[in-house]
Amino acid sequence: MFDFMDIDYDEAYEPVGAGPYIPDAGECMRCGVCVSSCPTFRLFQIDEETPRRRIRTIGRILVEKQPVSAEERKHLDNCLQCRACESVCPSRMAYGQLFDQAQAELKVKPGLLAKLAFKLIENKHWLRRLMPLLVVYLKSGLQKPLRFSGLLKKLRLAEAEALLAKPALRPLVVSYPARAAKRGQVALFTGCIAEHFDRETLQAAIQLLNAIGYDVLVPPQQGCCGAIHQHNGQSAAALIDNNIAVFNALNVDAVIHTATGCGAMLSEYQADDDAGQRFRQRLCDINEFLLQHWPDELQLTASGLKVAVHEPCSQRNVLKNQQAVYALLEKIPGLSIAALADNHICCGAGGSYMLTHPDNAGQLRDLKRRAIGDSEADLVVSANFGCAVYLNAGGGRVEHPLQLLARLLPVNM
Repeated sequence: MFDFMDIDYDEAYEPVGAGPYIPDAGECMRCGVCVSSCPTFRLFQIDEETPRRRIRTIGRILVEKQPVSAEERKHLDNCLQCRACESVCPSRMAYGQLFDQAQAELKVKPGLLAKLAFKLIENKHWLRRLMPLLVVYLKSGLQKPLRFSGLLKKLRLAEAEALLAKPALRPLVVSYPARAAKRGQVALFTGCIAEHFDRETLQAAIQLLNAIGYDVLVPPQQGCCGAIHQHNGQSAAALIDNNIAVFNALNVDAVIHTATGCGAMLSEYQADDDAGQRFRQRLCDINEFLLQHWPDELQLTASGLKVAVHEPCSQRNVLKNQQAVYALLEKIPGLSIAALADNHICCGAGGSYMLTHPDNAGQLRDLKRRAIGDSEADLVVSANFGCAVYLNAGGGRVEHPLQLLARLLPVNM
């Protein structure tokens, strides 16, 4: 229907002035430029599964204060919130913020399992106590019979269980001193589950930051960034306030995040007081920070690997700093680096989308895995934990670029 609009828009629109422009939802020009960037239109090929149609629904909710039909709600909920539409919108439509506002206005009531998940995300102590039980389950041999029985599907836990990996049980320590001449001190944001399930990336980040002369603090009082709550119509205010207070209390040069999904949320904290501004001013993506502060004398070991770079939606469409990954990888002598084909199309992970819409997400993952196979790369790197977990489920080789960089540090580091 919209094949004539199948154009590759690589350059993101740069908004004028400070802060995002949020027009009335009715200001959508209905031009259709966003259609070719939308992953759900790629799947369904119908107008109802496009950003411009969703904007009409959002307008009914936010502007007209009208109820929406079950069908309209279904198509709205199908959105992955990848925000690819924002990058090409000539009206500068802040779709992500409008979507979140609409979800909050709808007053979404989560089911029992969703409520439990939100509570676990909010309470790191509860989450930490759950980890030993997961280890026992993974070692018990119960996975195969449980999956075969169909019980996990009945309990709507099959998708989450399929993503499980052995968690790290011991918490990170509070401070990691620099191994080179000290140049400063930074704080590391670990979020809610990364400390347990993405430990290798966090350790690689610490190792690299120490190698370029920075002490690393890991405040245990920090919590979830709030993205899962906010994107699902729940209040993230308490989580946001906690993180701002915890990191603002530290005497550091920067607050570093390693997962672009978390970074996108952190960068858009809406607290406009002095505390919120101080937090955002010191926030920095790990790839950008390393690139800006990499010492000339630090030489990495050469590698002949062929690496394909997956650009997460949160990095490409919100942070818009994907080029930092390529520039950082170029510090590895001999490395062959190429962008993964169709990087503008979401992999399907979409935060919690892979759990709430497994069929849609699975189709998008299949497309991304096909692109990975066609790349003939030895390794695929992705700067977002959620994307890597989802693409690796069932056997894959996607890792954070930090892990590759850390492996190639000089042995005395």
